[in-house]
Amino acid sequence: MVIDIHVHPAFFDPINGDEKKEELRHNELNIHKNGTASLQHFFNKMNCAGIDMCVLLPEDYSTSMQGEVLVSNKEIRKLVDLAPDRFIGFASVDPHDPSALEKLEEAFAVLDLKGLKLHPARQHFHPDDKIMEPIYDLCEKYDRPIIFHCGLSFEAHATSKNCHPLDFEQLAERREKLRFSLAHFGWPWCRETAMLMLKYPNVYTDTGALYFDSAREFYEQTFTRDIPATWIDRSLRHQVMFGTDDPRFEMIRMSKAIEELGFRQSTVELIKGRNAIEFLHYDPEGGKR
Repeated sequence: MVIDIHVHPAFFDPINGDEKKEELRHNELNIHKNGTASLQHFFNKMNCAGIDMCVLLPEDYSTSMQGEVLVSNKEIRKLVDLAPDRFIGFASVDPHDPSALEKLEEAFAVLDLKGLKLHPARQHFHPDDKIMEPIYDLCEKYDRPIIFHCGLSFEAHATSKNCHPLDFEQLAERREKLRFSLAHFGWPWCRETAMLMLKYPNVYTDTGALYFDSAREFYEQTFTRDIPATWIDRSLRHQVMFGTDDPRFEMIRMSKAIEELGFRQSTVELIKGRNAIEFLHYDPEGGKR
């Protein structure tokens, strides 16, 4: 099973229809050249890329957007219900929202979402802030992992220095039972991301980084030169997950490029699905997602 661990569904047809909301999503996410996509169009892309399932990520920046939520937990649940064999849903809460814990409890206990997506730079928190502790407690209570945005962010009001991998080391050390992923391999701080994974087995990452125009060239630079391919193929092979950051980057080219880096086939299989299954504690035969 091939799993894309990092997909943003902000422009899927079933959760659009309001032109003002769509324009807001384009502006806030800084994604401008795409329209909305039908689910069948997206499934065609998945099929061409050889992807079986995608993890859908919401965005809740409500305290800095006068209560507006870009993509809500209920919208994610709606999409998962439309295609439970193709989608796995995550939750998002704004840590500064006074009702964040109540919303997260609902997301896990009622909506049955399988993890939490957070963006430290955009949501203006540090991983060690005291307001985060009850959120981490809930994730541990429900055995839900966290995906943190890490490294470069194209979004407005999100400076990259506030998403440095080293900011997460204290969390990795203090909460050994909390699985979390530093998305985008923490690019451009890929070596720091690799260092954390080497030391802390509860730290994962994804390949959703394609900041220049050729997937093969960028991945060759990042995963065979900036980081020697042997680091991943021998030491980090159980902690790297396939992710595309769709729609910002093209999943078809990225899926093919991963297979052309010279990793062992068993490593490719881990990256493209088996590591995500472990990260999610997901049972492919286990019914409702």
